[in-house]
Amino acid sequence: MHDISEMLLLAQCGVDAAGFPLRLPVHAEDCGEDEAAAIIREARQQGIAMAATCITYENDPAEAVGLTRRIGASILQLHGDILPAGLARLRTLGPELFIIKSLIVGRSSEGQLLGEARAAAPYVDAFITDTFDPASGATGATGRVHNWETSRRIARETGIPLMLAGGLGLENVAEAIRQVGPAAVDAHTGLEGPDGRKDAVLVEAFVREARHAFAGLNHAAAGTAPWPVG
Repeated sequence: MHDISEMLLLAQCGVDAAGFPLRLPVHAEDCGEDEAAAIIREARQQGIAMAATCITYENDPAEAVGLTRRIGASILQLHGDILPAGLARLRTLGPELFIIKSLIVGRSSEGQLLGEARAAAPYVDAFITDTFDPASGATGATGRVHNWETSRRIARETGIPLMLAGGLGLENVAEAIRQVGPAAVDAHTGLEGPDGRKDAVLVEAFVREARHAFAGLNHAAAGTAPWPVG
């Protein structure tokens, strides 16, 4: 999120939550922590009800919770390598936060990833599956699609709501929802214009495609969990 105008654009397009990537090991941040806090504060003053998500690789529980509270976000999306004990500590320190744990497809075997998911499940509210890029070492915002069957297995076997990310765009989001049965979808690079900012036409079309696909999805039949918050 670059500024309040971009957040307002997302809200007008029907996006449910806006992400603020901070403390990143690979990608450049769109804005700093002070700027993120100012954007979220101004959005609330303007009556924008869209949820704010702190997306971070910070793996110290106290630091992660403190960062989320500092910018005023209600959702904490963790991309760092945090063990179950650290997740339990996070849950204790931030009981009011909605915690999403990333699971990176392609960095380890599917069996290892499923084991990681099962171990983390008691302490998180949702998972997000994203794609590993071996060329850059990036574990998010790669613009790369992963094996959706792995995400489907995680969603079915853990019973935890799953957000699907990784190379999603207008051309594949509907099929991804049908195949995986996720609780939500996430898109970043695929909805940006040449200037690196969100493109209103792309965002509106993506939201429309995703909502249409979700309307036809039966989570009970798919064996997956719906998003637990409105």
